[in-house]
Amino acid sequence: MQEITIKEAQIRVDDWIKTVGVRYFSELTNLGQLTEEVGEVARIITRTYGDQSFKKSDEDHNLGDELADVLFVIICLANQTGVDLTEALQKNLDKKTKRDFNRHKNNKKLKSN
Repeated sequence: MQEITIKEAQIRVDDWIKTVGVRYFSELTNLGQLTEEVGEVARIITRTYGDQSFKKSDEDHNLGDELADVLFVIICLANQTGVDLTEALQKNLDKKTKRDFNRHKNNKKLKSN
């Protein structure tokens, strides 16, 4: 499988929307979609790693597929609001690196026993 960059993903999603999806849903609709998709991720994770068991209707859900659904909607929102996710992610990582350079290293809760 060929790897794609974030920029390429934004282009491919935009192409898909324009050829298969007809047009972007409104930003508000996509926010609702994002919430739904995150809920599906939460359901799988809580049942896989938490105390609840899967229901029969949950058995066909795939975490990777659900995470990809979340990513797809995030890319849609970025595209329709003019956000370059590559640039935004790099700036965010830079911000976190500066802010948290020693924070996590000094967090007693994160130290191994």
